[in-house]
Amino acid sequence: MRLLIIGLDSMPADLLYNHEDLPNIKSVIDNGFSTILESCKPPITIPAWMVMMTSKNPGRLGVYGFRHRQHYSYTDGWITTSDKIKEKRLWEYLAEYGKRSCLIGVPPSYPPYEINGAMISCFITPTTKNVYTYPSNLKDEIEGLVGEYKFDIKFRTDNRDYILRELYEMTEKRFKVINYLLNKERWDLFMFVEIGVDRLHHTFWKYYDKTHHKYVPNNGYEHVVRDYYRYIDGKIGELIKQVDDDTLILIVSDHGTTKMKGCICINEWLIQEGYLSLKSYPDKQTDLNKCDVDWSKTKAWGWGGYYARIFINVKGREANGIISKDEYEQIREELRKKIERIRGPNGEYLNNKVYTAEELYGEARGDKPDLLVFFDDLYWRSAGTIGHRSLYLDENDTGPDDSVHSYDGIFILYDKKKRIKKRIERMSIYDVAPTLLALMGIEIPKGMEGKVVKEIIELYK
Repeated sequence: MRLLIIGLDSMPADLLYNHEDLPNIKSVIDNGFSTILESCKPPITIPAWMVMMTSKNPGRLGVYGFRHRQHYSYTDGWITTSDKIKEKRLWEYLAEYGKRSCLIGVPPSYPPYEINGAMISCFITPTTKNVYTYPSNLKDEIEGLVGEYKFDIKFRTDNRDYILRELYEMTEKRFKVINYLLNKERWDLFMFVEIGVDRLHHTFWKYYDKTHHKYVPNNGYEHVVRDYYRYIDGKIGELIKQVDDDTLILIVSDHGTTKMKGCICINEWLIQEGYLSLKSYPDKQTDLNKCDVDWSKTKAWGWGGYYARIFINVKGREANGIISKDEYEQIREELRKKIERIRGPNGEYLNNKVYTAEELYGEARGDKPDLLVFFDDLYWRSAGTIGHRSLYLDENDTGPDDSVHSYDGIFILYDKKKRIKKRIERMSIYDVAPTLLALMGIEIPKGMEGKVVKEIIELYK
């Protein structure tokens, strides 16, 4: 048995499973196994794809998002790259049994590393001037095929027409490379992730989702999401035709997507509540690390993003820490209770969830935050910048953005030889790796957190 994994970054279950005009995907659903795939916390591209491929939680991976603090520095940080992942991934388990893999754009895969097979790195690749393939000479083949390869697009801009052109160009090149390597390489596992779906949502969701507070009927971009989905559906149809009957096909997403209601300015709130002290307040939107922070009077500060990360200024840990270790738990619990009570701009209730890393993950490695804050089930982003003189923003402070991430992704499995329609309510992202290993006849390693989904094994073994 071979396995083709079609990764669609941020594809939401509620949209895809109710979309009637995607004939290829609908045929797979109607003749295969499908379910809602519940993502990890936080449901972010990095770490979610690695959670899926390792069956280890973000705490054990030591990866809590795209960026992290560097050794309790106030300003220094690091970006999650492939070499930060120390746990074995699906293809590394397969390699122990002599099985070859071909990987394209699976985050994080920059810098590319040696595998039993071939690899093209993902959207965090800085430029095409860097080595972005394994083996390195594969780069010449790719550029001979499509010219300059596109890993990602600049999507946080108001020029929607430009984004749309770039989106289709990137995706067209990606599928040209996919089709080439699908036939050229010898593989047991072929996996790719198309990041374009995620970029589409962030850029055009308010034009598509009629429940979005910024939706305008009959707008000029109303059919952009539908048209791109149809385009992707056509590409998937081409891949399905190419693979043989002994190839199992999985269409999967790392998380879902939904409308963004706005941003809560976490550092403005911390200033207001007396936890963060500035020597002078900026006269325009300013990143925290460019503000004149009085660390000798600051108890805590935060980072923005899909969720807020709160850091406590601990004596003996941070360079200018003021919170003693005896006070730490009291301050952390005080912050948790206050943040849970934050309301919306009109006084409305927000379903805020505040966690410690240990509560979520048990073991929490690396540069973890002291608190992880999910505002209103993630409908509200966290804004880390200062200078707004408000706790609420209507827009993302890092550029135009219409959507946020949700927990419900997709999992659709299809065998061309069998016509089986099976649907279960949901499964966990942690269940993917052990279930796929079981399908390929490989013993499940100790330490994986997910389980083998028996309903799948019964259908496809």
